[in-house]
Amino acid sequence: MRTIEMLVPSAGNADTVGLLALDAGELTRYVADPAYPWWRRRSCVLALAGRVPERYAAELIARVQDPDDVAEVRIALLDLLAGRAAELLPWLKHEDRRNERSYAMPEAILKARGLFGDRSAAPELVTLAASPWPHRRTAGEATMDALVTRYGAEEILADTGVERPEARAFRVRMRHRAGADVTDALADRDRGVAYLAQSLLTDPVRLRDYLGDAPTTDAALWAAYALHRLTGDAAETRAVYETLGRPRVEVDGLDEELRSAILHEYASRCERGSDPRWRVEALCTEPPSPVAQDGQLHRATAALKEAGLAPEPPVPCGEHHHQGGGSYHVIECGEGRLCVSTLGRFATGDGTDDGIGLAARAALESAGFRWIDGTTGAIRVTGLCVYYFGEREPVSVDTLLFYWQD
Repeated sequence: MRTIEMLVPSAGNADTVGLLALDAGELTRYVADPAYPWWRRRSCVLALAGRVPERYAAELIARVQDPDDVAEVRIALLDLLAGRAAELLPWLKHEDRRNERSYAMPEAILKARGLFGDRSAAPELVTLAASPWPHRRTAGEATMDALVTRYGAEEILADTGVERPEARAFRVRMRHRAGADVTDALADRDRGVAYLAQSLLTDPVRLRDYLGDAPTTDAALWAAYALHRLTGDAAETRAVYETLGRPRVEVDGLDEELRSAILHEYASRCERGSDPRWRVEALCTEPPSPVAQDGQLHRATAALKEAGLAPEPPVPCGEHHHQGGGSYHVIECGEGRLCVSTLGRFATGDGTDDGIGLAARAALESAGFRWIDGTTGAIRVTGLCVYYFGEREPVSVDTLLFYWQD
């Protein structure tokens, strides 16, 4: 018979069928010994589903409770030991668990509390269910569903209240699931709740009726956005936009060229906390002409060479950073680094206070490029929330024109 080491020769490479054929006691003893590689131990945990030997349960519980053990193993064990509420729930609820810092352990502990029927976890679970991270949101929603199944929607709604946006989002989901109309939630003061409500609506007639009585401009914009999602009728969306007075977010210093480039690049993929004015404006205005990137880069390189500089061939920002991608190319030029945006005729760079930098700027401007200086680049585009290295908040013009994400 093959050994555990043979069945799991490397991380991420496990013979699941072979592990299932091994004795449960052998697998359990392996899991209980933290000296073994964590990735083999986790594979063994998965192979123990539904067959944990009772005599070893205490040892596995001890592994869950050991803060020095690897989180991936502890999390898998929490799922495996889903029937051991009596032993685990007091530990899970202890205030010391709030000091857990291992990656994903706080969420796993919260999830386990909910699955064990701990109603006191509901307020934190609705926060998890409202997370912008899909894996956290999915875990939170599934666990809240388990609580609702166990105790009933009204009981859990009473536990969560209505003051926090996360709780109202949960209430919207429960109302929608029960077949209730959630159009009124388009007027919620929290954009995330209003965005959720519009995503759940499916009746264009009801939305058209609501538009005439919407209590706020924001609510009307959310209705228009949802209606466009359902019908794709651009003319109808533009008519609503005109009726509302073409509302938009005004940003000091953001001229129309910059606005158009940023709007049509990011409004369609902005985060749920974004102002609906950005979303609807993007649906109702013409995008700028696409950038012919090869020609633009050729023009930039030629201008730099003509100025007596020695530019390196342009490379995409992802290649420059050795990972990821974004909205600009990099041209190394002497000791400086120039950036040419893919969103328009925008360029910027570092080292512009020396001779080479100033010459590079002058050369690019003479070739029709628009230099984004520090003042313009620092303009914060309010109300447009864009994902950027884990944050989902408004960012600056230079970040948007010269965006890179790993």
